[in-house]
Amino acid sequence: MSTDTANERFNAGMTVRRKVLGDAHVDRAEAKKTAFDAPFQTLITEGAWGTVWASDGISDRERSMLTLALLAALGNFDEIAMHIRATARTGASKTDVLEAFQHVAIYAGVPRANHALKLAKETYAEMEREEKTL
Repeated sequence: MSTDTANERFNAGMTVRRKVLGDAHVDRAEAKKTAFDAPFQTLITEGAWGTVWASDGISDRERSMLTLALLAALGNFDEIAMHIRATARTGASKTDVLEAFQHVAIYAGVPRANHALKLAKETYAEMEREEKTL
């Protein structure tokens, strides 16, 4: 891949990342970046955000639902809260998230879906508390 293409993909990735996760989240993550993890952060920005999330093949709402379902199905719970927060920007409703986790329960297991649902409930409650304090 040429440097120009990599730069374009990185820039597109940062734009999409900020749109989906919000400036505050991305600014915090960027502030924590070190020389050690910078190559990994670049990979994620170019690959996940600049390629997958930047694609116009499906909507951000659908992509959000897929991401949450995959995270839960694979037991990757650390990013559930971040992607629940992102639903405020992607248009995935609480009903959409519940439907995604119901699919996880049937196809990947009830314990994983149950834990993801617990994390979603906690995150939605936090978001509502934060909204009231604004």
